[in-house]
Amino acid sequence: MNWSERCEPALKRFMSGENELILGIESSCDETAAAVLSGGRKVLSMAVHTQIPVHRLYGGVVPEIASRSHTERIGAVVDEALKSAGVGLNDIGAIAVTCTPGLIGALLVGVSYAKGLAYAANIPLVGVNHIAGHIAANYLTYPDLEPPFVCLVASGGHSHIVRVVDYNRFELIGRTRDDAAGEAFDKAARALGLLYPGGPEIEKLAKCGNPNAFRFHAPFNEGESNDFSFSGIKTAVVNLLHNAEQKGEVLNKADVAASFQRAVADTLTMKSVRAALREKSSVLALAGGVSANSVLRTRLQTECDRNGIRFCRPDMRFCTDNAAMIACQGYYMLRSGEVSGLDLNPSAAEFLSEGR
Repeated sequence: MNWSERCEPALKRFMSGENELILGIESSCDETAAAVLSGGRKVLSMAVHTQIPVHRLYGGVVPEIASRSHTERIGAVVDEALKSAGVGLNDIGAIAVTCTPGLIGALLVGVSYAKGLAYAANIPLVGVNHIAGHIAANYLTYPDLEPPFVCLVASGGHSHIVRVVDYNRFELIGRTRDDAAGEAFDKAARALGLLYPGGPEIEKLAKCGNPNAFRFHAPFNEGESNDFSFSGIKTAVVNLLHNAEQKGEVLNKADVAASFQRAVADTLTMKSVRAALREKSSVLALAGGVSANSVLRTRLQTECDRNGIRFCRPDMRFCTDNAAMIACQGYYMLRSGEVSGLDLNPSAAEFLSEGR
């Protein structure tokens, strides 16, 4: 009897609702995370080990260091999640693991570990798209939220406007043409002499600045397309700082940070709200690491209220990379009959698509 046949009883129990406990594993970048959910939306535990203090020394994520850290920590993180939930591996009904997109070495650690656990426990496994997981983070915050709706996904590596047709069906209707929003934050922060990751550092500094002091913009963003561009905004910041340095001028860095943050928030807000109106969607959701930015959350809330759109954004603990969102998305994939085999392989750069 092969593994797929051995896990058939567990899959039937999961599908019937007899055992809906699902273990999520996330290792796409610099967070090693595990979580246990019941019924797809009830979080029983979350465990996260962050590598930020290590990567901060280098000004960004070093893939080799990230992979090694995942290898060292993943066992303890999964054990912590199971222990906090008060369950053992034998109590788990299924496993969901991030398989794309992300750093290939980091993904390999999570996928390999998840396959080993699934094989040992004879339980079903499903590979989850990281971006779909970020979207699913909204389900953990809003028990009544259901597709269809429009979602803005803004993170360090991705900036998308997505039509969420169903739990497992997505259509890309807008995307960045160059830098992701979070990537632009990191690069602008580095130019300002701030630490990695740049988003929280710029937000902190911007609180003391004037968001109207400088006008940073990219002409492309003034068009009617749902796509956006952040490279020009970032470059404008870099050029401003370099020119001031060459002239011996001293700029108020808080003003620069506040003006940059406003430019990014305004662009994301304008494009996503307009897309929601075009799609005639009654809901606009926000997801991804940049969703933790308070200025962006406030701007989107204001514009959605003005246009009669319900605005949903994840609770802060679900904004950054976590395994609860992966378990949630995995739950709905399994419920639709999608199961991965032991031949599941990670992909470093697979875009969001149906069923993933």
